[in-house]
Amino acid sequence: MQKDQLLTRRRTLLAGAAALGAAGVASALAPGTGKRAAPAAGAPAARRPLKPSEYRLSPLTGYGPPRTTPGRTPVRREPLLRVSGRGRTMVLTFDDGPDPRYTPHILDTLARYEVRAMFFVCGEMVAGHPDLLARMADEGHVVGNHTWSHPLLTDLGRRRIRSEMERTSDVIEKTYGARPEWFRAPYGAWNRAAFQLGAELGMEPLAWTVDTLDWTTPGTRTIVGRVEDGAAPGVVVLSHDAGGERSQSVRALRRYLPALLDSGYHVTVPRRQYV
Repeated sequence: MQKDQLLTRRRTLLAGAAALGAAGVASALAPGTGKRAAPAAGAPAARRPLKPSEYRLSPLTGYGPPRTTPGRTPVRREPLLRVSGRGRTMVLTFDDGPDPRYTPHILDTLARYEVRAMFFVCGEMVAGHPDLLARMADEGHVVGNHTWSHPLLTDLGRRRIRSEMERTSDVIEKTYGARPEWFRAPYGAWNRAAFQLGAELGMEPLAWTVDTLDWTTPGTRTIVGRVEDGAAPGVVVLSHDAGGERSQSVRALRRYLPALLDSGYHVTVPRRQYV
């Protein structure tokens, strides 16, 4: 009898946890307005001890693989700037890597708080450091295409743009285990060819809502302030894990990530919505 009671209690607890997880799942991606997001209104939540959270590790739009067959990727005229959904959900993105000097420290911090992020990688960096991309795959991070050599796409012809994208998708598939579903233009310089070719290669264009400008090395405190001031539901934050001296970016993440979590934000990754 005692064993049966324990099993019944365990089933009840698991059912309750599943219901809570389902209620917290956010919905779909949507194009942004192009305006800087305002900080979330109201007083910050009381600080509480950090605990492991499956919600932080779950994709923004649900659990498990897509239930429908992927359709054709739409050709957009502007990149997605933010995510939409219920709750205080944010996405952290890191560009230009992977770099063995900084990317492992960023991955360590994300792992410490059980948070997943997006990494928009350059093909030539992946080719030199495939072990870091393998770690991203093992730890559940989303990897996006940031071209092979980080050129200004608006100065290139269609053939060169396709080569930059396609070579990067190929090396990501080889080392990460899947082709990327997201693309970000270097310097945020988009043109019609980039949108068309990205869609042909099955990738959605994702930009950002909050730019930390960490590449200017403004100081750790300034980077933290920009993230915390811009925090709001649906925000996509841009930082860098390569492309220059990024120790400030590493230190800033260690400060603002636990602060966001303590304030009630869910930091997770988006999932493509197939049509």
